[in-house]
Amino acid sequence: MVEYAEILFAVDGPVATITINRPATLNALTDLTQAEIRHALDQSERNAEVIGTVLTGAGRGFCSGVDMNALGAMSAAGKRVGVAYEHLAANAGNPDDDPNYKFSPAYFLGLRKPLLAAVNGACAGLGFSYATFCDMRFMDRTARIVSSFSPRGLIAEHGTSWMLPRLIGPANALDIFWSSRRVDAEDAYRMGWANRLCAPGAAVQDAQDYLRAIAGTAAPMSLMMMKRQVYRHLQRELGASMRESNTWMDESLARDDFKEGVASFVEKRPARFARLQIE
Repeated sequence: MVEYAEILFAVDGPVATITINRPATLNALTDLTQAEIRHALDQSERNAEVIGTVLTGAGRGFCSGVDMNALGAMSAAGKRVGVAYEHLAANAGNPDDDPNYKFSPAYFLGLRKPLLAAVNGACAGLGFSYATFCDMRFMDRTARIVSSFSPRGLIAEHGTSWMLPRLIGPANALDIFWSSRRVDAEDAYRMGWANRLCAPGAAVQDAQDYLRAIAGTAAPMSLMMMKRQVYRHLQRELGASMRESNTWMDESLARDDFKEGVASFVEKRPARFARLQIE
């Protein structure tokens, strides 16, 4: 079992929680933090009892972006610099080996299980990108998001130029990128970036409760396939998406999950769906 230095990883029944644990820096990301998050997500994937994962930050912030020491090193070098951590090597998700999901944080989209961001405070830079690539965002009403790219002389980084307009539309995305203004929770919810507004300090619990609720009603295979459909079909035309969905629908009709879903409905009892077994 790997011991993590910069994150906390906990599993409670069907819910895994990853907490970025560098509160003194508002949970700024180092290469080690990012490697530990990826490794922990791989552990969540392989735990058959886990239905999904919550990603959050310790203390008063979600994540302030890349650690300033790393930014300084990149500025001095004029290029990306980084450290590989071989003991944390992990290939989380991406059962189709889709080349679109090999980068970070785009690999979040290739995970087989739901990944929810619990945005509990400041969420900036790469932290903003991490939350943007999660499947849903639960946001404390006191939290704020900011892109932070333009004031650093940078472009829209980490795939956010692809993902953010798909969540909130091109004009809202350009506003967030260009102005780098602090967007409060109400505005983030109005735009469609935040999916749930939570009482101060409640985002983590609300996200965990959401996963517990679907763990009691949904087939894990269905959750995986729906996530796969949504992100694959964002990149395809309707006809190709329909043909693939029809093929996968035929496959689902032949699975035991479908038989169990019908039987539990008829018998008025909770369904007992098989867990995902991932080697």
